[in-house]
Amino acid sequence: MSPRSASVNEELRRRSRERLLQAALEVVGERGYEATTLADIADRAGSARGLVSYYFPGKRQLVQSAVHRVMHRTLQEGLEREPRTEDGRERMARAIDAVLGLARDRPVLMRQHMAGLLQSEGFVQCPEQKRLAELLRDTVARHGSRNVDTDYPMLRSLLMGSVYAMVLPNVPMQLTTLRAELFKRYRLDWEMGFPPDAQEASGGTCETDLSRFFATGDGPAGRTDPSGRSGQSK
Repeated sequence: MSPRSASVNEELRRRSRERLLQAALEVVGERGYEATTLADIADRAGSARGLVSYYFPGKRQLVQSAVHRVMHRTLQEGLEREPRTEDGRERMARAIDAVLGLARDRPVLMRQHMAGLLQSEGFVQCPEQKRLAELLRDTVARHGSRNVDTDYPMLRSLLMGSVYAMVLPNVPMQLTTLRAELFKRYRLDWEMGFPPDAQEASGGTCETDLSRFFATGDGPAGRTDPSGRSGQSK
């Protein structure tokens, strides 16, 4: 049997990493972060335990990367939703609605993610987090920022604070209240983006299947990403 080419090996590594990311979200969603082990994630992904350590330093880095992937792709889908637009105010509204909608639809996942960010490691500087940051920075720039390096961290902090307020156990704040404050700050009209009343009328947008966010080669996500490009990691 002839040895596999470098391109085939690279594709296999990409799919293995994608399966681990998807498995991490599935298992953590079912059992919670503390009750999930790397062995559990490897078993769900159909991978060897040692392969997890090859791609990720530890469980926290793996789970954060997986959540950042979902956040990045959710934001990307919101920004590119039809009808597409280049209007900076509309894109800011869509970005806010995408993040708040994720907190509304997946409170357990986002609560665990926020708890992880409060640990000493803080943000994991992974490719998924960097792509999320790039989309938010671009949103700030298109909205008309004169200093993206200052305004991007502010938007990120406001969104994180809103997510935290929405997923706080027992006393969560309502999406509409937080949305109103953010829209007021960025001078956005309530009808922009994806108004919650319109989403409720259409039955909501939450989907339980997250596979479209992970390019494992086993389904639609393995063929294209939400922007129509190849689903391979960059």
